[in-house]
Amino acid sequence: MRPIPCLFAIAALSTSALADPLKVLIVDGQNNHKWDITTPVLKDALEGSGAFKVEVSTTPAKGAPADAWKAWHPKFSDYAAVVSNYNGEPWPTDVRAEFDTYVKAGGGFVSVHAANNSFPDWKEYNQMIGVGGWGGRNEKSGPWIYVKEGKLYRNTGEGSGGAHGPQHEFVVEISDVDHPITRGLPKRWMHCKDELYSRLRGPAEHIQILSSSKSDLTAEQEPNLMVIDYGKGRVFHTTLGHADYSMLDRGFYETLQRGTEWAATGDVKATADVPADFPTESKTSVIQLAGHPKQEPPAPKPAK
Repeated sequence: MRPIPCLFAIAALSTSALADPLKVLIVDGQNNHKWDITTPVLKDALEGSGAFKVEVSTTPAKGAPADAWKAWHPKFSDYAAVVSNYNGEPWPTDVRAEFDTYVKAGGGFVSVHAANNSFPDWKEYNQMIGVGGWGGRNEKSGPWIYVKEGKLYRNTGEGSGGAHGPQHEFVVEISDVDHPITRGLPKRWMHCKDELYSRLRGPAEHIQILSSSKSDLTAEQEPNLMVIDYGKGRVFHTTLGHADYSMLDRGFYETLQRGTEWAATGDVKATADVPADFPTESKTSVIQLAGHPKQEPPAPKPAK
């Protein structure tokens, strides 16, 4: 296992995490976000736990010829889970069919941030992620879901799917404290500067909201950590992680590790220890990743 980068605090690695790492594939290559900067952070978040062995499959660039796409053909069945850091052109028909079969048969899938913007016209993908944003999504795509009075609320009214205000720090509030992904974590914790997605729409079948944050746009508790059952497969959907400075957050690292282990195995054991530097309700916890060319958050807009 490669050395773990310098962190403010490092959680002890369990024996089970070191014994038999789970094989995970990250898919990237197109995104309206800087995937070339964020994929290394995702890889570090997973491998740094000791629980995963990570490989990366990069798609052809936007506008690439058909021959390039024909050559891109990952073997999903080789992995316990697939993590998507992708938002771009449709995958080839045969790759989509194989991915659908993989998840339905019990493969794990993790959708990170803008991956929920992907593939608005791919029915099965939208069933996998539960809800998504942008790409022409609206009430025909499914209800807008959020947490109201502690319960999942489905708003079937008209409206577009997907919105966010200026990036800012915000409190993540766990609504299901008993799920393996969230068990033992603080009920409320401060997340680093990020986009707070809202008005997400989709089929929302077999979906469970694990945590939410109060939107600056809608004033509703908008979901940011979700799980979805898809056939025999398990899907972990996080809307957090707009940029590397959003991912370099102990809360993001911990929930990504736990969510990926749960998607792969149905439980959280190897990544269950809560690190001492987990954020509190009033204070973020930033990870220092040695040698990483960190993005800088956008400067606040001057008041008019």
